[in-house]
Amino acid sequence: MRPVRPARLSVVTAVATAAALTAVTGCTEKSDAKGGGANTVRVTATDDACEVSKKKLSAGHVELAIENKGAKVTEVYLLFPDDRIVSERENIGPGTKQRLTAEVKAGSYEIACKPGMKGDGIRQKVTVTGGGTTAKRDPRLDKAVAAYREYAQEQADATLPKAKVFTDAVRKGDLAAAKKAYADSRIGWERTEPVAESFGDIDPKVDVREDGLEEGQDPEKEWTGWHRLERALWQDKKIGKREKELATLLDKDLKDWQDRVGKAVITPTSMANGAKELLDEVATGKVTGEEERYSHTDLVDFKANVEGAEKSYELLKPVAAENDKKLTEELDKQFAALDKLLDKHREGGPDSYDFVSYDKLGRADVKDLQDGVNALAEPLSKLAAAVVTSK
Repeated sequence: MRPVRPARLSVVTAVATAAALTAVTGCTEKSDAKGGGANTVRVTATDDACEVSKKKLSAGHVELAIENKGAKVTEVYLLFPDDRIVSERENIGPGTKQRLTAEVKAGSYEIACKPGMKGDGIRQKVTVTGGGTTAKRDPRLDKAVAAYREYAQEQADATLPKAKVFTDAVRKGDLAAAKKAYADSRIGWERTEPVAESFGDIDPKVDVREDGLEEGQDPEKEWTGWHRLERALWQDKKIGKREKELATLLDKDLKDWQDRVGKAVITPTSMANGAKELLDEVATGKVTGEEERYSHTDLVDFKANVEGAEKSYELLKPVAAENDKKLTEELDKQFAALDKLLDKHREGGPDSYDFVSYDKLGRADVKDLQDGVNALAEPLSKLAAAVVTSK
C-alpha cells in the first residue's frame, strides 16, 4: 500500500516525468551550517537523493526549507510513522525552492522526497522531542480547527447520499442518469481532499487516474473509484458487471472516508497547507483538463477546490490578518478575482454548479484561469507562516 496519493501530472510535469527514472537511493544527512532557525530543516531534493540538514527537532512548529536540485519535478512530505501525511508540498520544479510550515508533537516522523512524483519516495527518519518551544496557541486558532473539522465532516456526510444517486444509476445500468449525477457526487470530496489524502490509503482507491497507478498495477483489475467509472460512462459508453461492482466498492470506500474524517489530525498549519494543496490540485489537474479527461467536468472540481481553500483561509484569517495584513488583503483580492473568472463559465445561476464543459473553453479562457490560479497560489503559500508568526 502506498503511503501517499498518486500525483496528478500537469503537462509540464508529465514531460519531466517521462525521463527515465534512476534508482532512488542515498538518503544522507548534511551539515547544518546554513540550517536557519532551531526548528528549520533544509531539505535538498535531487533525482536520486533526499538530504536533510538535521534529524532531531523540538515539538511545535517546524519549517522545511526545500530546494529541488534535480532535473525532475518533485514532492516533499512530512509523514507520521504509519504513513499518514502531516503536510506536503507538491510540484516543486527543478531549480526552485519552497517552504513548508507544519505543527508537530513529540514522536517519530519521516521526510520523503518523491522525484518524478511517483513511488514511496526517498526517506529520512526524524525525531521530535519535548513539549514544544512555541507560545501557547491563540484560542482563535483552536476555534478555527474545530470549525474546519466540523466542515470536513459535513462535506463527507453530504457526499455519501449524492454518491449513492450516482452509484445507484450505475448499478441500474442507466448511463444518462449516472452521467448526470457524476460531477455532483464529487463536490464534497474535492472541497476537503487534503483531509482524505492525509490517511494515505483512501485516495488511491477513490480518486486515482489511470496514469496515477503504480508501475505493475493492472488497470482492468486494480483501478477503482470515480475515474474508472468516468471512463466507462464517457469513453466506453457502457456499464457492465465490473462497473456495477466498482460502484458498490466506491460506496464502501467513501463510507470508510466518512467514518475516518473525525480522526484526522488537523492543525492551523495543516489547514493553511491544505488550502495551498487544493490550489496545486487545480493547477496540475483541473485547469489543464486532465482530471476529468472523459467527462470534461473539470470546472466543477475546480470550483470545489477553490471553495475548500477559501473556507480554510476564512477560518484562519482573523489571526493571519493581525500577523500579516498585507497578505490577507492580497488573498482577499485574488480569491475574489478567481471566483469572478469562474463565474464567467457558469451555465446556471450564481450558486449553480452547472459549468461549461472544459473542452468548450478557448485558449484565452484557459490562460486567464491559469493566471488566476497562479496569482492566488503564491500568496496562499505564505498563509501557514502568517498563522504561526507572532507580532
